[in-house]
Amino acid sequence: MKINPFKLERFFGKYEFKAPYMLGSSDCESLSIKEILAFEPGAEKNFLKTNLGYTESEGLPLLREEIAKLYQKVDSSHIFCFAGAQEAIFIFMNILLKPGDHIIVQFPAYQSLYEVANSIGCEITEWPMLEDKNWELNLDFLEKNIKPNTKVIIVNTPNNPTGAHFSKEKWNKLIEIARSHNLILFSDEVYRFLELNPNDNLMAACDLYDKAISLGVMSKSFGLAGLRIGWIATQNDDILKRFKEFKDFTTICNSAPSEMLAMIALKNKDKILERNLSIVKSNLKLLDEFFLKYSNIFQWVRPKAGSIGFVRLLTGENSEKFCIDVVENCGVLLVPGTLFNYGSSHIRVGFGRKNLPVALKQLDLFLEKKYEK
Repeated sequence: MKINPFKLERFFGKYEFKAPYMLGSSDCESLSIKEILAFEPGAEKNFLKTNLGYTESEGLPLLREEIAKLYQKVDSSHIFCFAGAQEAIFIFMNILLKPGDHIIVQFPAYQSLYEVANSIGCEITEWPMLEDKNWELNLDFLEKNIKPNTKVIIVNTPNNPTGAHFSKEKWNKLIEIARSHNLILFSDEVYRFLELNPNDNLMAACDLYDKAISLGVMSKSFGLAGLRIGWIATQNDDILKRFKEFKDFTTICNSAPSEMLAMIALKNKDKILERNLSIVKSNLKLLDEFFLKYSNIFQWVRPKAGSIGFVRLLTGENSEKFCIDVVENCGVLLVPGTLFNYGSSHIRVGFGRKNLPVALKQLDLFLEKKYEK
């Protein structure tokens, strides 16, 4: 298998742990092991007894029971855990796609949602999100681009990098389209539960369609990326069986301590999500004010959900050059849209971290100096 470098991860590899101010991260504020264990009396004592032998390939049964509570029609036997969402994406494409298959993927998108398919030799149609329509998708475009060799529709909602989110009407229509063409729907839902308006909450794809696969992870909405625990949920037994068979050639099983901590976190998900949503909403107000101040430099489409947004740079500068200038001169890490293979005028901003006010102040000082008249 020959696969192109993951642009975003290589950029983060260079700057993420050196830059003092993170303003491009996609995850929410994290927690320490101590904070997670403090959620439950006796949790620390039990955690210290965790056996460090091999674990069940599917994931700790008690963990899968907690994950299943996030869904309506999928029980724990239809949950399968992985070492983060990335492993699940990689395995999904390797078990269900072959050279010559056609996929339609919402775009812009996290690179692995199409790059693995590209390395397999698939035909890829990018389903463009419309910036001038608040990054919405045109369902007519989807239907017109379905071909005899189309195998999968791939979506990510809430979306990374735009912060867009399907309306309930469009979500249900998408499910109808996938069902009517007997297509697999791979739904990346790693930012689920970070909807700014509770009325925008959607049922998971796996609860609505028996050929849908819902992807979840502890990294984004829950802010626990260091656990490296992700999962898929599906009603489809054949797809689930193939996932299990392939994982024997990747990680085999997950980290026992991580599974224990993820289980405790999910038992206390309401507290974690309430905290993270509070951070997101507070930070968004600051970003609204910031982008209003610099409306001659940035075009801001306010996100509907998630912890990231995608702004257009109006100065004519290359966004990658701009972001490198920012991080190397004021220590603020932003993510250029070029890393999403999306032109050279957009920048991803992350607002799930508590230190955003400090990072934004540093960027403010930098821009005032850079563009002073």
